[in-house]
Amino acid sequence: MDVYDIIDFLINTPPFQNIDDFVLKKVAQNLTAQFYPKETLILKQDGPPSEFLHIIYKGGVKVYRSTDNGEEIIIDFRGEGDTIGFLSLLGRDKAKANVITIEDTICYLMTRDTVLRLLESNPSFSEYFLQSHLEKYIEKPLGSIGSKPLLYGSSNSLLFKTRLEDIALKEVITVLENISIQEAALVMARNNISSLIIVNGEGQPVGIVTDRDLRDRVVSQDRNVGDPVRNIMSPPTVRVDTQDVCFEAVLKMIQHNIHHVIVMRNGQLKGMLTNHDLMVLQGTSPLSIVRDIESQDTLDGLISESRNIEKVISLLLKEGAKASSITAIITEINDRLLNKLLESIETQLGQPPLPYCWIVFGSEGRKEQTYKTDQDNAIIYQDPKTEAEARAAGEYFTRLAETMRDALVQCGFPLCPGNYMAANPQWRQPLTVWEKYFSQWIHTPTSEAVLASCIVFDFRPAHGDFTLAQRLRSQLIKTLKNQDLFLKYMAQISVQVRPPLGFFRTFVVERSGEHKNKLNLKFTCLAPLVNIVRLFSLENRIPETSTIERIHALSHRHTIMTEFGGDLEHAFEFLSFLRIRRQHAQIEEGLEPDNYLNPRELNNFERKVFKESCQLIAKTQEIINKKYNPGTGSIL
Repeated sequence: MDVYDIIDFLINTPPFQNIDDFVLKKVAQNLTAQFYPKETLILKQDGPPSEFLHIIYKGGVKVYRSTDNGEEIIIDFRGEGDTIGFLSLLGRDKAKANVITIEDTICYLMTRDTVLRLLESNPSFSEYFLQSHLEKYIEKPLGSIGSKPLLYGSSNSLLFKTRLEDIALKEVITVLENISIQEAALVMARNNISSLIIVNGEGQPVGIVTDRDLRDRVVSQDRNVGDPVRNIMSPPTVRVDTQDVCFEAVLKMIQHNIHHVIVMRNGQLKGMLTNHDLMVLQGTSPLSIVRDIESQDTLDGLISESRNIEKVISLLLKEGAKASSITAIITEINDRLLNKLLESIETQLGQPPLPYCWIVFGSEGRKEQTYKTDQDNAIIYQDPKTEAEARAAGEYFTRLAETMRDALVQCGFPLCPGNYMAANPQWRQPLTVWEKYFSQWIHTPTSEAVLASCIVFDFRPAHGDFTLAQRLRSQLIKTLKNQDLFLKYMAQISVQVRPPLGFFRTFVVERSGEHKNKLNLKFTCLAPLVNIVRLFSLENRIPETSTIERIHALSHRHTIMTEFGGDLEHAFEFLSFLRIRRQHAQIEEGLEPDNYLNPRELNNFERKVFKESCQLIAKTQEIINKKYNPGTGSIL
């Protein structure tokens, strides 16, 4: 053993990094190394005490207890940098649990005398073991540790913990749907309320009327106030349940662009919640960002408001939100911005000559955007019937796409390096052209076609006539039937980039350059997982586009996803959170966010989960490999 290699390892491993250099060198000189093959029992429950403190250098172990009836209770999994046998060594007591290697493992062995000297002379070393180590790894089983305090930070979040039944709901004033508009207005005036719930004869809410409805649908249109109030209500009402957390109400308000939601309990009307209630509860809210975007009527105003969207990510991180909650909110806010931009451009250009649908794909299509990513968009428009219609559509959608491209750049969304944007003539076409694209890509899967499929097949409609996108999705699902060759090519894409794990589960990182000692979290971890789930969704011809939604849809339809779907979802959540948290830290430091992560910046538990996530992706890739070309290491 090279003593300097040992020192290099220890100074990056808690709690040794705070030990004086001279002392650390002496400690390193007195360590010995021990190799344990896979499935070696290092410590046996109720067996002899540990003779050494084992510091795992490579590999991993499982810590578990065996019950009298033979049941195995897992306490922990430990990997690189973790220790084994501290309590048994210190107290010279019998081992409290079994410790067995789950792969070939190398440990550095530290004697009891060395451990005692460090405990006496180094407060941080002592604190680590006597507080953090004992509480985290010995006294609690893994299931009770939970990952959230470690992965997401401790949170007293109101938005994500408070149930709607626990907050004061606005008193509900209701009227029957057959009373007159004038009578409804009088009820609102007498009770000094800005909205009124309309119910049917069974007391079930069927609509809502607001001050704005009275202004826009009655006064401005000189409507007869003797008409039934149901003629001006806004059905159907959006509902939440008293058991929902406040986050669910926020998300629905943003999704439906509303300011009130009906709160139900056991199918009965319980109350009403407004965006103001949630903003008061939280102090600030994503709803305020949406409100400000909706209030803008010009491109300049929208561009200015777009700069506040990133603040929502910071807010949600502090609230303790998981990755999918963050991306759900950001997706809805970005969709509102996109719609307002297109509406503003349409006002400038006039009505489009043909119905069209603005679609988004890539991470935006999968509803997985966080910090502003490249533009990935296109236009589908109705097939023109004449040459004149075709020319008019070509000219109009060219101007719309180019104006939108420039507006998105000003809002902080960079140009797509691959030019997958509506501003590129290839990606603004009539529906029949899009159908030909998809058919050709599937039936003639060249490398360019497969690349385009990976990007564009994640499309979803964002603005305009959604039926055009729905017709294209239906055609895609129909064309995929029995297309084994195309799926084979997609499988190749899914396995060609492997997770960054090397021998003994060490992370494979950049060895030099700007990103030395880091790995690309998006390219080596998230992209392979997304590709795997996309492959399975195309195999089963499901319409969902987001990774989480696809996993849920596949859970009972795909054998691999039935077995591994839940684990893949957890891995995706974890990896996505690491990426968001890293990018947020970079922005806080005034740096440009990227996708690179130094694994040594993770705590021991996070490194363990990271390794397990990588192993899961690799295992799923091997299953795909065997399915599409059994017995070989390559699909094509």
